[in-house]
Amino acid sequence: MSYQSHFLKTLAARGLLQDGAGLDELDQRLLTPGQRAYIGFDCTADGLHVGSLLPLMLLRHFHHAGHQPMVLFGGGTTKVGDPSGKDTARQMLDDATIQNNKAGIMRVIHRLVPALTAETVVDNADWLGGLGYIDFLRDIGPHFSINRMLTFDSVRLRLEREQTLSFLEFNYMLLQSYDFWHLFKTKDCILQMGGSDQWGNMISGVDLIRRLEGKTAHALTVPLLTTASGAKMGKTADGAVWLSPDKTSPYDFWQYWRNVEDADVAKFLRFFTTLPLAEIEDLTKTTGSALNAAKIRLATEVTTLCHGEDVALSAAETAQKTFSGGGLGDDIPTLTVTGTVAIMDVLLDSGFCTTRSEAKRLIEQGGVKINGHTVTAITATLSPTPDPAALQVGKKKHARLVWVD
Repeated sequence: MSYQSHFLKTLAARGLLQDGAGLDELDQRLLTPGQRAYIGFDCTADGLHVGSLLPLMLLRHFHHAGHQPMVLFGGGTTKVGDPSGKDTARQMLDDATIQNNKAGIMRVIHRLVPALTAETVVDNADWLGGLGYIDFLRDIGPHFSINRMLTFDSVRLRLEREQTLSFLEFNYMLLQSYDFWHLFKTKDCILQMGGSDQWGNMISGVDLIRRLEGKTAHALTVPLLTTASGAKMGKTADGAVWLSPDKTSPYDFWQYWRNVEDADVAKFLRFFTTLPLAEIEDLTKTTGSALNAAKIRLATEVTTLCHGEDVALSAAETAQKTFSGGGLGDDIPTLTVTGTVAIMDVLLDSGFCTTRSEAKRLIEQGGVKINGHTVTAITATLSPTPDPAALQVGKKKHARLVWVD
């Protein structure tokens, strides 16, 4: 489909548009600058992982197209729990934890979407907390069909898997729809955006606005991301890849993008950078080891976006030094040791192995190196040296060993 508005043209060209409601009319409305769109974030953790980066890119593209992005914090809906994509109910959080999580998420979002203002960052606790339950059921409940709600993935999949869906969670769709209606009424916000797992909740909000106001609102989703091998985006053997530097170090973050699969490089450059499409095509028209330059560009661009240019260049320099044999870069994690230490203990203390059997297996398979030399004995030890020693585990894990008195 051909669009006229800069925003929808950009999304379509980069493959960022999955589903949409009323896109033809939205396209026309977006020809007028200053439109408002929002994405919601429940406060379930004190940061965001890589899976949230794509929705945040939507907000950046929306701003660059001349419009006003908004962020909705789910200080109220976090207490209910979104069942979308979940087999079990979310853990109940107290108010203090929710506020702490909100602060952590806000630090991430402000770095990525600096165009936000005090007026365009809102929290649904401000209006959901004062709702009278009976009034809410009477005024909003009649506009939702149980029959239809049962067809949405967030509900249907939980029931098909015979996993419990509480009545509390079942209300989440009504509350998210109410949020959209509230922002439509009070902030003139015409568009809700998010991941494709939110489609049922979002389209219900569009329908509620039509029923209550007799007007048209819009929704659009981005694809849920998986890698070329089918793995969930942002997951590694060590856990989630976070956008907060205190949860995933900038060096490890850079390495995550540097080591993506070849088949994902072009897609990720389109999704997670603002590089021109012609430049991305030039970068990715090669194959094999020649594609490494594109991976390095991807890693540096995304790390710059999330952590700043100086941090990204430092991570790139550290990687170059480490993998070219030019010494240990400053971003490599440091482990302090005392006296003569067993390699097995170093592997456990560094966190690179979680059990002694895992460490033993790695050594026996030749997967552990000290200063470039393969460790061959599980009983091997290291004696103190005045200079740091370089520990390498597998192809991607590195640490600096420093002896202290």
